[in-house]
Amino acid sequence: MKVKAAVAERVGAPWTICEVELGDPVAGEVQVRLTASGLCHSDAHVIAGNTPVPFMPVLGGHEGAGVVTTVGPGVTGLQAGDHVVLAFIPACGVCSSCAVGLQNLCDEGAGLLTGHAVADKTFRVTRDGQPVIQMCLLGTFAPYVTVSQTSVIKIEQDVPLEVAALLGCGVSTGWGSATEIGDTRPGDTVIVMGVGGVGINAVQGAKFAGARLVVAIDPVDFKRKKALEFGATHTFGSFEEAAIELPDLTRGKMAQVSIITVGEIKGEHIQQALSLTSKGGQVIVTGTGDVTQTTVDLNLFELTLLQKRVQGAIFGGVGPRTQIPKLLDLYRVGSLKLDELVTSRYRLENINQGFQDMLDGKNLRGLVIYSSADY
Repeated sequence: MKVKAAVAERVGAPWTICEVELGDPVAGEVQVRLTASGLCHSDAHVIAGNTPVPFMPVLGGHEGAGVVTTVGPGVTGLQAGDHVVLAFIPACGVCSSCAVGLQNLCDEGAGLLTGHAVADKTFRVTRDGQPVIQMCLLGTFAPYVTVSQTSVIKIEQDVPLEVAALLGCGVSTGWGSATEIGDTRPGDTVIVMGVGGVGINAVQGAKFAGARLVVAIDPVDFKRKKALEFGATHTFGSFEEAAIELPDLTRGKMAQVSIITVGEIKGEHIQQALSLTSKGGQVIVTGTGDVTQTTVDLNLFELTLLQKRVQGAIFGGVGPRTQIPKLLDLYRVGSLKLDELVTSRYRLENINQGFQDMLDGKNLRGLVIYSSADY
């Protein structure tokens, strides 16, 4: 079927609205009519050339939720009419990583940026007969997607699909960075560096986990104000400001957990976070940046003698089939804010404005909303 889509044609160019051909589901796949797609900085990294893809064009988008329309052969646990969230990390459940409880590191994730479908390693999206990469094997910047069942999480129908879309990446990643891999404990001090669509949920998660102090660092005044609404106890406009005040706030102990969720991580951010971290504490590296960035600032004396840790994190350190249902339960009882995350809604045709608003610090999270005119 032919569908409207927003694709990245080349590095440095804006998103282009065009028509692509979407293949039908093969064995192990489903087709989903999307209600909404989140605008995440990871897609902006593709446009900027920071994320390695073998070729372009790339059909962007990796946060989405909608309704299953078609089910391919051999699919289990899903049928037409089901409400689903698409997770940007596949979770097959049977590979060696999944088998030891590391669903967020599922072996199928090795093909996330290749466009090769999990089912048969071919391409499900083409244009003029040529393959188009689906971002994270999803490509949610189109009203319909054909995806592997390993990327699909069935949810109950009481949750609005618009906000459910955010669980596919930003919310789960930020929340888990504080609560799961960050292992925030009651009474801890938690620092969140960068309060965008991921960082604001690290703030939420740290508050939920019982942190005594939740310190948000961001240069944008709008985001600092929002951080206070989502659970931050203190905010600062820069690392330098935080470094001056944190010793007094913590009686010299500093932060047990420091989470880096800046839009584009740089080498200097590692040591900045480490210097704000307590003895025996840990730095959670959640943000991503240029794939060529291989040099970091790191005081090895401090790392060793104060027994600090630097820990990478993807999807918050927990599998999507565990995290998404749990977060929906928290949303139902009012412990997780989802509706309040959405600053602006856009038509697909206005996607470049949506990303510009994100880069300008105007949005916590923008959403592309699909309507009958798109189907």
